[in-house]
Amino acid sequence: MAVSNLRCLVVDDDPMSVQIVLNCINNTPFLTAVGSFTNPIEAAESLRTAPVDLLFLDVEMPLLSGIELLGMLQNPPLVVLITSSKDYAVQAFEHAVVDYLVKPVSYARFLQASQKALEMAERRAAAAGPDAIETSDADADFTFVKVDNKLVRVSFDEVRYVEALGDYVHIVTGQSKLIVYSTMKAVEEKFPSNRFVRVHRSFIVNFNRIQALEDNSVIVEGKHIPVGQTYLREVMQRLNKF
Repeated sequence: MAVSNLRCLVVDDDPMSVQIVLNCINNTPFLTAVGSFTNPIEAAESLRTAPVDLLFLDVEMPLLSGIELLGMLQNPPLVVLITSSKDYAVQAFEHAVVDYLVKPVSYARFLQASQKALEMAERRAAAAGPDAIETSDADADFTFVKVDNKLVRVSFDEVRYVEALGDYVHIVTGQSKLIVYSTMKAVEEKFPSNRFVRVHRSFIVNFNRIQALEDNSVIVEGKHIPVGQTYLREVMQRLNKF
């Protein structure tokens, strides 16, 4: 499925660097700049209420680094990290960013990263329609997920948890681990909220499978799954603990 345009946000504490990236965006036909920030805290707040398709994010910023900002986002967009150091490559990989640009950024290298982002957006769009995870009736006990070229029926009761891994989600049941090309946002939208709860940017768990909450982790049939600070209050409320 073709994606004609990506809405972009630039976050960098250096105004000159912001302008360089904005100029690159303005010279790229499939990109549109929708804003920029030199204050990462303001950027984080904006992303909560006004999501974008692609984030060009500086790593080294005061008060809140780009890596820290990225970790705060519940449903992060595609991200291209920009930094003056090559020392963040491992962290970039852990956050599954599209690409990693080192300053000074050349347009040729910028365009290469942007094309990778466009290709990734197109793959996601193709996976979403027809949906990789089929919409179910509110009272349904199952859904269908697309695994390779076939639709596989999944009973909600059998699902232990869902884990995000790059461009895929792993749906773990008692018998199998299904690898589905999808996003956590799609899982949240299509798995019933009365049965599942988001506990971390990378994990959704079957609420009925939670055995205990211990040291900021939920235990699901013996597996310790981290609970992010962003999600802790909701998890506690669902457990009727305040």
